[in-house]
Amino acid sequence: MSTYVILKHLHMTTAYLTISLFALRLLLDAVGRPGWRQTPLRWIPHVNDTILLVSAVTLLFVAGYASDMPGWLLAKIALLFCYIVVGVFAIKPTFSKPVRIVAAIVALAIVSGIFHLAMTKPAFG
Repeated sequence: MSTYVILKHLHMTTAYLTISLFALRLLLDAVGRPGWRQTPLRWIPHVNDTILLVSAVTLLFVAGYASDMPGWLLAKIALLFCYIVVGVFAIKPTFSKPVRIVAAIVALAIVSGIFHLAMTKPAFG
């Protein structure tokens, strides 16, 4: 198996884990179980996201995109930063419940956009 295929599968697996862990934490908060904040579920997503980011940057070089990134990849990176900011609003208990609900919906919509770009790789003009 080539390095590219291994990295791509690692990246995809950690991406699916990222959204699953995010949704799990949202669900635990929604059902009134904020105790997850005192468990490994507080830091495991950060470890996973670090692996996700390292695999993404490595893929940039292996796939040859590091010097000339296509528009879909730049859009994906921009959406990632948006997801991080909005995700903070969705997860932090210091924000009001309505703010957290709207932020969670927006974060999930952003992730859908990221996944769409990753799967379709559309040409940007």
